[in-house]
Order: sequence, then C-alpha cells, then structure tokens
Amino acid sequence: MASISTAGEAVARIAYLSSDVVLSVQPALASDSDFSKHLHNYAAKRLPSLVAKDLPEVISVRYNVDPLLSAFQPLRSGKLVSVTTSSTTLLPSIPHLYKLAQYPIVLHVSLHTINYPDYSEITAIRQCGFTFLQSETLQETQDLALSAHALAIKSGKGVIHFFDPANSKDDAPIDIEDRELAAKILDVESPRAMQGTQDEGSFLYVDDGRRAATMTGGASSSHDGRSETEAVKKTASTGANKSPNREASSVGSSVRESSADSRPTVSSATSMESLTTRPVTSEDISEYLSAIWSQIEKLTGRRYQAFEYTGPEDAQSALFVFGSTGLFVDALGAADASEEFAKFGLVTARLYRPWIGPRLAEALPPSVRRIAVLEQIRRKTIKWGPVLLDILISLRGGSSATGAPQIVGHQLGYIEPATARQALRGIFQNLNSPKPIQNLEVGSREEPRPSLDQYNLAQPKVESAYMKILDQVFGERLYVANRLDAANAGISATIAASPEFGFGSLLARSDHRRRFIGEVKDAAATRDFTTDVPQSWLSKWAMHAEDPKHVNAIAPEIIARLSNDGSSLASTLLESKALFFKESHWLIGSDAWAYDLGNSGVHHVIASGANVNMLILDTQPWSERAAADAVRRKKDIGLYAMNFGNAYVASVAVYSSYTQVLEAMIEADEFNGPSVVVAYLPYNKEDDSPLTVLQETKKAVDLGYWPLYRWNPNNEDGGEPNFSLDSERIKQELEEFLRRDNHLTQLMNRHPRFAANLSESYGTEARALQKRKAKDAYNTLLESLYGAPMTILFASDNGNAESLAKRLGNRGKARGLKTMVMAMDDYPLEDLQTEENVILITSTAGQGEFPQNGRAFWDAVKDTTELDLSQIKYAVFALGDSHYWPRKEDKIYYNKPGKDLDARIAFLGGKKLADVGLGDDQDPDSYQTGYGEWEPKLWQALGVDKVEGLPEEPPPITNEDIKIQSNFLRGTIAEGLEDTSTGAISASDQQLTKFHGTYMQDDRDLRDERKAQGLEPAYAFMIRCRLNGGVATPSQWLQMDSVSSSYGNETMKLTTRQTFQFHGVVKSRLKSAMRGINKALMTTIAACGDVNRNVMLSPLPTRSAFHRDVHQVSAKISDHLLPSTSAYHEIWLKDNGSDAKQTKVAGDAVVDKEPLYGPTYLPRKFKITIAVPPHNDTDVYAHDIGLIAIKNANDNRLEGFNVLVGGGMGVTHNNKKTYPRTGSMLGYFPASKIHLVCEKVMLVQRDHGDRSNRKHARLKYTIDDMGVDIFRGKVEELLEAKFEQPRPFEFKSNIDTFGWQKDEEGLNHFLMFIENGRVEDTAEFPMKTGLREIAKVHKGDFRLTPNQHLCLSGVRDEDLDTIKGMLKKYKLDNLHFSALRLSSSACVAFPTCGLAMAESERYLPELITKLEKCLEENGMRQDSIVMRMTGCPNGCARPWLAEVAFVGKAYGAYNMYLGGGYHGQRLNKLYRSSIGEEEILGIMKGLLRRWAVEREGGERFGDFVIRVGVVKETMEGKAFHEDVAEEEGEE
Repeated sequence: MASISTAGEAVARIAYLSSDVVLSVQPALASDSDFSKHLHNYAAKRLPSLVAKDLPEVISVRYNVDPLLSAFQPLRSGKLVSVTTSSTTLLPSIPHLYKLAQYPIVLHVSLHTINYPDYSEITAIRQCGFTFLQSETLQETQDLALSAHALAIKSGKGVIHFFDPANSKDDAPIDIEDRELAAKILDVESPRAMQGTQDEGSFLYVDDGRRAATMTGGASSSHDGRSETEAVKKTASTGANKSPNREASSVGSSVRESSADSRPTVSSATSMESLTTRPVTSEDISEYLSAIWSQIEKLTGRRYQAFEYTGPEDAQSALFVFGSTGLFVDALGAADASEEFAKFGLVTARLYRPWIGPRLAEALPPSVRRIAVLEQIRRKTIKWGPVLLDILISLRGGSSATGAPQIVGHQLGYIEPATARQALRGIFQNLNSPKPIQNLEVGSREEPRPSLDQYNLAQPKVESAYMKILDQVFGERLYVANRLDAANAGISATIAASPEFGFGSLLARSDHRRRFIGEVKDAAATRDFTTDVPQSWLSKWAMHAEDPKHVNAIAPEIIARLSNDGSSLASTLLESKALFFKESHWLIGSDAWAYDLGNSGVHHVIASGANVNMLILDTQPWSERAAADAVRRKKDIGLYAMNFGNAYVASVAVYSSYTQVLEAMIEADEFNGPSVVVAYLPYNKEDDSPLTVLQETKKAVDLGYWPLYRWNPNNEDGGEPNFSLDSERIKQELEEFLRRDNHLTQLMNRHPRFAANLSESYGTEARALQKRKAKDAYNTLLESLYGAPMTILFASDNGNAESLAKRLGNRGKARGLKTMVMAMDDYPLEDLQTEENVILITSTAGQGEFPQNGRAFWDAVKDTTELDLSQIKYAVFALGDSHYWPRKEDKIYYNKPGKDLDARIAFLGGKKLADVGLGDDQDPDSYQTGYGEWEPKLWQALGVDKVEGLPEEPPPITNEDIKIQSNFLRGTIAEGLEDTSTGAISASDQQLTKFHGTYMQDDRDLRDERKAQGLEPAYAFMIRCRLNGGVATPSQWLQMDSVSSSYGNETMKLTTRQTFQFHGVVKSRLKSAMRGINKALMTTIAACGDVNRNVMLSPLPTRSAFHRDVHQVSAKISDHLLPSTSAYHEIWLKDNGSDAKQTKVAGDAVVDKEPLYGPTYLPRKFKITIAVPPHNDTDVYAHDIGLIAIKNANDNRLEGFNVLVGGGMGVTHNNKKTYPRTGSMLGYFPASKIHLVCEKVMLVQRDHGDRSNRKHARLKYTIDDMGVDIFRGKVEELLEAKFEQPRPFEFKSNIDTFGWQKDEEGLNHFLMFIENGRVEDTAEFPMKTGLREIAKVHKGDFRLTPNQHLCLSGVRDEDLDTIKGMLKKYKLDNLHFSALRLSSSACVAFPTCGLAMAESERYLPELITKLEKCLEENGMRQDSIVMRMTGCPNGCARPWLAEVAFVGKAYGAYNMYLGGGYHGQRLNKLYRSSIGEEEILGIMKGLLRRWAVEREGGERFGDFVIRVGVVKETMEGKAFHEDVAEEEGEE
C-alpha cells in the first residue's frame, strides 16, 4: 500500500478528496508550497474526489494577492472549499475571516517559519469565529485534516487546521487514507444538500447576517441554516429576521474567548413542523467533533480529545505546550527515573477554539498541582499570553478538595535538540521555586541560523522587463522607493514593498532634497572650498534646482568639480550626490495593489496630489478573466485614478507596444503630480516563457480586455485631448467613463478606423445571435425550394474540406435538394436534432484534432448528454493523410476527427446514410479518390442518384485563371482596399497582392478568442521589400524603421531572402506603408508571386571592390527581369483623383504588356542568388538559378559565373512526389551576358513549367521531367550561345563571419548577430533603437545577409570609435553566443504565417538554450552546427540543406532531418517524424555526445551522422524520401 511521509502530503490528499475547490496558496506560481506539488499531481492524474460531483478544481494563488478573496465565489455557489496555505497569509486576511467563518470552509495552515514557527499568527485570529484544530504527529495530521472537513460539513462553519510541519518530519511514513473510512467520516451524502445552492450575499466586508445554524430537536443543519430535509432547506439563515440569541454553553466555555459565541448571533427565527433553527454554538461544535472522533476511534482505534494528556497518572507537575512539542516529547520519553522532570505530564490542545474549559480539567490527573504553560509566541502584544489566560480562567476554581493548581507562564523560544533536557530542568526548577518567575523565557528569541523561508518577496524574472525599461529611460535619475533589495533597517520586506511605505519614503526623499537645495545655496555663498570653481557651478544649479532638464544636464559636471575640489564641504555635499539630479520617483507594485486590501495605499498616493509615479504590474492572463469572481476582486486602478482627475494615467503592455511603454514612462515623469502606469505582463507561472506572455498579451489587447491608452489631464490646457487610445478596442467600463465626459465621441471622430470597434462595448458580441441569424437567413432562402433538405457542416483548416462542402452543396441543389452549407462552429447546435439529413465534412489538424472552425462544435457534441439525434440521418466524410503519423502507435490520428464524429453521432442516435468516407492524401488523386467512392453512396441513400440532365460543373478557378483575368495584376485590389467593412480582401486578390509584395495574413494567436467573440480574424498584411543584393543606405534603414513603427507591429524582419519584411500592417494602413517604402526609393513589386523575386548576394565584407562588381550584376538581373505592368503604380502610388495618363481602349481596358512574362506570368515563384566562393552564405544550391561568381586570376575582379539551375526547397509532408532539390550545373558564362542567361532560363520555365499542378510547378520538377541536358539545350538555343565548362571553385562555409573585418580598401565592416532576423526593442535589448541611432551617423551602408543577420559596412577609421561606442551602448557588439546559435536560422511561422503548422522563430531560441548546456559539457560551445527550423515544409529558412533541421508537422511536433552539408551542398534526410521537445532533446544530446567523442579531425556534424550510419546520404532530390531512418509504416 502507498505511504505518506510528510504532513503536507497527508493534508493535500485529504483536502483534495474532501473538496470541490482547493485554493493552493503558494509563495509564487512557479514555486511549490508544502501542499501544491501534491495537489497538482492529483489533478493531473484526475484522482477522483469523495465529495465533488466532478473532479476537484485546484486553483493556485500567490500568497500576497489577498488569496482568501478567491474563496467567496465558490462558497456562495454552494461548493465545498478548502485552502492550503502557510501562516503568513492569516493576519492580512483578518477582514475576510470573520465572514468566511460562517461557511463550511477548511483552512489547512502550515506554520512558518520552518525551524521556529510563530504561533502568534494563530492566537491573533483566535476570535475570528473559526473552529481551530491542532495536529502534531504525521498520523494526527491526516486524522485531524479529515476531522476538519467532516466538522465543517456537519456544522456549516469554517475550520482552521494548523500544524508545524517540522514537528513530524522524522515520523515514520503512514498509509494513505482508507477511502471507505474517509467516506464514512465525511458522511459524503451530507454535502449534497448544500452543493449547488446559491448564496445571495454580495458584499465582502459588510456583515450580511449570515450565520451557520442548526435545528432544535436533534437534527443538524446544512450550511447556511439549510436542513438536510426539504423543509429546513426553506429556512436559510439569510439574516432577514435579526434578533439577539446568545446561547449559553452548558459546558462552560469561555464566553470571552469562544469562537462560536464571540459575536452577536442571528437566526432566521423561522419554524416548520415544530423545527426551529438557531446558531451553532460551542457546545454543538464539541458534540459534533466528539462524534467524529468517536467514529475514528471505532474504525481505527486512534483516540482524540479536545485536550490530550500524556504522562504519569500521578504526576504533580504538567507542561501545557502551545508550540512545537516534538523536542519535549522526545526528552520526556528518554528521561530516566532520576531526572527531576521525569514525572512531568504533557498537555496539548487538539481543539483550540472553541476553548472548552471543562474538557481541560477532565483531561488532567487530579494529582496535578503545578502547570507550566509554554507559549511559542514571537510577537507578544500583551503582558500575559493568551493561552495562559485561557488556562487560568478554565482552572481557576479547581476541585473542591485541592483547589486550583499553580499556573506559571513561560515564553517558549528556539531550542536546539541538544539543549531540550536542560530547558526542561530550567522549567521544572522555576515551576517548583517558592516564587516562580512569570513569563520566563525558555530558549532563544531568535533562530541561530536564518530560515529558508519560501514566503519572501521577490521579483519574478519575467517581470524584470519593466524595471529594465525604467533603468534605460532614467538611468542615474531613477529612484525606486520600495525596491525589494533596498536596506530598510528594522522594516520587513513585505512592509517596505507596500505603497504606503514607499509613499512615505518618497515624501521623506523630497524633504531631504529640499533641505539639500538649502545646503547647496549656503555652500555657494561660503569660501570653504579649495578653489572658487564649485561656487559658480553650485549657484547655477541652485537657480534651476527644480528644472529637470537643466539640473540633470549639469549634475555630472558639478559632481566632477566637487570631487576634484577635495575640501570637507565638497565631501559633505557629495555624500548626497544623487540629489544633484532631479530624480524620477517611482513606486513599483504588482496587481496585489489592485485588491481591496492593497488599494488603500494607492488611494493615498493619488489623493495626495504629490509628484509620485507608480508602476503597477498586472499579471492575470486574459484566459483567466472568465474565472474572476462575480464580486469584483480587483479594482481597475487606471479607471480608478482617472476618476480622480488629477493624475496622469497610462495602460501599457511591453509585449504589445514597446514604444508606447517608453512614451508613457517619459510622460509620467514629466507630469507634475501623481502618475499611474498600469503595465500588463500576463503569466500563469513566474517561469513562463516570453512566448506565452506574448500570446496572452496579444489576446488581451486585441479583444479590449487590456486597452492601451494614455490619459493626461494637463492636455486640455494646450487644446489637446486628454485621452489617447493606442490600441483598437476598449472595455465596457472604460467606454462608460469616456462617454460620461464626451471623450468617446471625440475619440471616434479622431480615429475613424477604430469607430466600429469603439462603438461596440467589449464583451457584447453575441456569438449565439450571429449563428441564429445566419441559420435563419439560410432557412428563408430555402423556403422557396422543393425537395428534401440537406444540411452540410464543414470544419476546414486549409480550405479543402470547405471546398468539398460547397461543391457537394451545389451538386445537391442540382439534384433538387434544399442544401445549406455552414462551418460547424457557425451552426447553432441546438438545431441539430431538428434536421433531416446532415452531412459532416472535416479535415484533420494537428495531432488528430479538429480544425479551428469545428472545435467548439465538436466539444459541444462530445460532452452533451441531452442531444437526441434519433430523428436525423447523417453521413461523414473525413480528409487526412495515412502516412502523416508514421509510427504505429500514432496511426490513430489518421482521420481521427471524422471517425470520432461518426461514432459520436451514431451514439446519440443518428442513422447513417453511408459509412464514414476517408480521403487519403496518399491516394493517386489525394482525398478525391476516397471522395469519388463516397459521394455516389450518399446520393443513392438520399434517392437522388438517378437524376438526369445534371448541368456540367464549371472547373474550379485556378491561379492561372486568376492571373489571366487580373488585367496584368490589377484584379479588384483597388476596390478591396476601399472596403472598410472588413479587414480582408477577396480570395483572388489575395493571390494577386503577392505580386505586389504583400500577403494577407491573420494573427493566429488571436483566432480562437476572436472567433469566440464573434469577430472576424485579426487580418493584417505582410509586406516584403525588393532589395537588390540586400544593400540599403542609412537613410533607407531609417525609413524602413519608420514604416515598421508607423504602420506595422514595431518590428522588422530581416528575411532569408535578404530583404526587409514588415508584419501587422492593417488594410487601412497598407497603401501608406507602400508609399513610405517607395519614399525611400525602394519597392515591393515582385518581392513575392509567380515572378523573379529579390536577387540575393553575398555581403562580402572583406572584398568591397569585388562586391561592387557583383552587386552591379545583381542589379542588372533584377531590373531586367522586373515585371512591366503599371498596376503597381496605379494601385499604390497614384493619388486618388489623379490625372495620371493612361491609355485605354475598348471602354476601360488599360493597355499593358509583359514582354517577358506574358499575361499569366510564371507557373510558380522564381528565385536567383549569387554566391562568392569560399562563402556559400546565400545557399546557392537552393534556388532556381544559382550563380557562383568567378574572379579573374589577374586582377581579382569579376569575370563570370558558373550557373546552377533547378534548386528549390518547397515540399509537402508525406507527398513523395514533392521533394527539395539542389541545383544542377549548366556551365560557365561571362558576366556581361549573365542577365540574358537568367532571362532564357526563366523563359524555358515559363513555357514548359507545369501550370496544372502548383505542387509540381517549380523549375526543379521541369528539369527533372525534361532532363538536365535537354534543358541546357533549350536555354542555349534561346541564347544562341553555348555554356563553357564550369570553372573550379571551393566552398568552405554557408554561415556568416561575425565581428569586425577590414577590406582591401581600408574600410571596416561589422557583421552583427540578429537572432532569426527579428529587429525589435525589448526591455533587455533595445536593438531597434540602437540601429536607428547608428543609422543617423553611419556613412557607409547596411548589408542584410541571407542568414538573417546584418553587416554594418564601410566604416572609416576616423568613425570607428564612435560606431564601436554605439554598438556597445546598445549591446549590438555582443557576439558571445554559442556557435550553434550563431549558425541557426528560423522562418517566421506563428503567429502570422497562414501555412505554419508549428512554432519556429519564437521557439528555436528556446530549444537552442536547452541544448547549449550539453554543448558546454562536451566542450563544443564554439563548434558550429548549421541548425534550421521552419513551421511548415515550404522551406523558407532552407531547412533541407541544414546539418540539423526541424520542420513543423503539428503544433509542438516536428520532423527531424540530419546529414545536410555544412557548405550547403547536400540535402539532409528524415531521421524521426512527429517528435516533440523531449524526444528532440534526448536525440540531440545523445548525438552531440557521440560527435564529441567519435568525430575524426575537423569532421562536421552533418558528415559525421552519415559516416557513422545515423542517416544515409541524400545523393539527389529524387532520392530524398528513400532510405529514411524511420520508415513510414502502413496503417
């Protein structure tokens, strides 16, 4: 049988088994308490409860956020609640305890600190109305925890069970509780009457008259005065009829101290059938508890009483210990008969409140004449200890024969085990002396060593972002009054961190500075300095002492002058040198300040009008907002402060807008008065990853839960609006505030693009209403049709299931059926049982999951027990891939959504029209093969299979159709941009805008939440620039920086295409962003689409002249292959209403032409790159055309190129007809004609590429279908020239060379590491700001590298120190990264890429961090391994050439590839399919250790894994899927 070894585990098990809700109060969400680890373990294992209807809910709460407030809502909902906590939470919770005492709640309290707990935290709350039980041994802890829950259920009153965990740490393990025994003790049927009942109480601090009550006549009540019978359920004690009704306890309890009777009591005074209710008394508690303990004794033989006595029956002296008893028990047990204290008896209280005095007298032997009372109370507030007074009152009469025993109080301090016997001797001697000393201290008042107390205030690492920004903005001026590491003599860290203490500290600081100003003025008038210099400087300073700009500018100079002066007066002033600055005063707080108990201090600061800045962090995740108490637990501090009218207020979120955080902090500092900056930083645990915090922030900001705004009441004076909205949505409470002062109307007028969002209150979108309207609209449409109805519901991620559903609907209409087609999540589920024929079509997402627009539908169908589908007929078709999950154990995921749906509908009574159809991507025609077999069966079942005269179906619209109908890439883009009803554009325009350099995307982090709110996806656009060779001027860099900040998401992406990319550009800003890019003499035309894209080039920092030669060629190629359409200029650059000349014929047709491309352009995208040996940093083998630059042997200038063709990276998972390919060599050609070579290669692809199947349309397939020799011949035929034999070359690397390098012309170049190309500002790394400042002074250029890094090029020697200083200032010179990290690369993937299946850019850095320890252990930190990650198999980061690659398969699952060439010359091979992080780390760590030990010489990792047989070498693209390490098995 399993055993328990700690008191915390024993209590956690009982609390979990006996509760509906367990509040686990923890020192931090990421740090376990004595109980939390066990509780979360039980919850994870779904351990069943004894009383909960479902599984118990375990809620983690930080100890300093008023945790007991979280108990009110579940208690009022009729749930059994327990709390596991340390004693540190008790005193701050006193205002709640009096009210909670009237509910059946159990608080399990572990006394702290661990080595020497303070029992004063128990005695201080003894009159709060709770029942108090104390346990000492491990077995007692288990039994009394169970007793506490049984008593709470029986009495309807709160119970506090407290214990010292150290007291039982050496106890032998005990068996886990007997569930049958526990069920009997709890009387598990008793809670049923109270569970689910609702309490109408709505106030937290006002006494609403609720009292736990019982019935007269012997029947006990349920909580709230509700009887277990239906009659007494109607007599709930709500306090409606209030009358004093103090019950005298027949057991003589101390009225003064009695828990139950310490306050006036109220009953409902309602009777029914002679039964009346009255408040539960001390006598009731005693009786209930005696009955519970009698039951335990009967079942286990273990006996418990209110007071426990152990020792001789004829003892004359006894110890009553209210503290840690373990040492005394051991010492008394080990004492021999000669010891003077050997005949001591030992008394402890099991029931501390209510204090039943007569029970104490009954427990003591009559022979006891002297009692030593030991109280372990470290914070003594009265002369006589509370337990001493209890005992004095209880025993003052004594027996008639012997009289009252002599009682002597002692203060119990910390006692070392070795001195326990000595302490007992001292107690004995004092007790038996003629004049014993009262309150004698026994032991030390302080521990001899510090306790490792978990419950110390500490700033979680994740919260450091805002502190770092404050440090960056204010530097030496920053003064945080309540900084956690500040030394405050005699003040606890908890008090020092409070707003009240911090405010007082700031007032004192301000007074100090005022005195200091006077001292400076006096000093300026004296002659006590060594020289006359300080006087003049001090005079200047004193004149402007309150002007921050002036004094902060000259303060460093004054400090330097005084330091040089050396006089005693100068030294005196320098003791307060920080005051020469006009400091920025801040208080830092958490959302604990937003709870009612902490808010009073915030109120004082705001109401004072003092010039104090408060930064208050709110860490509650958006996903938890629905679980917030109905009674507002937290105040909206921003709204609270704005209502005062005298405070600057800002609501910010660093993971949403770094710039807005900076603006808010600067404005708060400049505001002369109180400032409140409420800062959002949501996390579930303090060690959550930045990715988790980012995702939670985005949800909260996007949906209006956390609006970004700034409120400056001084703006009115300057005619500016007080309120500035920095995000698009606001919540209802803020909207109401703005409406009150007409600010909302002004805001909507100022920001018309926000009007639609602002006019709808946050949270009012009625999703159910939308579903109903859509369904009703369909019904209206179908009323005029004849035939049987057919409802088609689809769930689709990539559009295939949706297309099938719509096609099926059209075919049904053609057969006379009334068809309705809807997404599953758009359908009102309650109507399903009223349908006649239902067809369900679903694809498979992730690990056998439903697509996003079907998950809510499936969750409802899966969980419902009330849906009767016996009247419907149905059929299911599923789309999946039988080889997607190659391992046998994963085959269950193949078409799992469809199979599960089919089984569930059948279980709910549905009748099948046809067996579930399974579409398989592995079939010859993909899912169409299975669908072609399934659809005829459906028509046959519906009786419409023999309909004649069916119309011929139009072929599906393809990309080729869209291009040819687009009028040279115009389409309806211009009209779509003007449509303000949606953030999207039409599907055909989405294909066309790619040619213009922009993709429509949506934020996938927000999809589910926005859908739940009834909102369309958060559509935005990605813009990619066309940047020839990756070279930009400083002015262009500044303009790109401005575009990203003004129109995008405040970041730039340096892509693997060696150009700038912007994300988060909403449709209304798209044209402005395009114009901003063109303003920098840059363009986006042909950066995407079925055309030649950006021409890439090695950055070549050490060979500037050669770089110029090659860059000129790349520019020539790029310009030569540029599309000729004027659509780009018309749509993006021409002003509306412009008179720009256009030649029109036949009405409105614009005359345009594409001499190279023709009206349908290319079959697929086309990419060209140039590499310069020995650096293959452009991955020259991976592109449609790869040009290898060959230099002239005589002058080292460019001579020509070796030409590679047919490289390409795009693949479809498990579709072996698709594969990556490295380029094939055509030969050498001179540089002067190379642009014509590129043209002719492109033309052959234009004319011979596959336009019927886009998965087979790239040049690589054209060449493999045609053969390299035939392809070369066709190119030579167009060129009218032959390729020469390729010139020799050698590649040594395809990674970047970081650091400073000097070229042959004496210019300096610095290649810096930009992880995955993301240029942004964070609290830790203000990269974007640093590069912007450098661009303002840099005289050379910026070269983007194909590996997503940046080369600062052309720095002259005279500018070197300046640039180096700026690089250091902004941490851009940091290259102290592992070689693995420097060699890594990732695509964007989530949240913006619509094709992503898994994380990439946001996850790869975390994965590398977890691998770096293994590298260091094996001495390989500086050993380069090319590692790449992509979120899908399309290959944007060119993963198939990497030595190690991870390609997203599903969220959290990746295919792992090994064996690529370090020089980028060889494809890798599949090693493992669909593995998660744990497997990745296990595999990689094993391989890295092997590589460290077994590699030969300088053997690269990719070569090593092939040599030792981990994977086979991939000789060519067509062999990519052959001989993989993990065969894809059959189902």
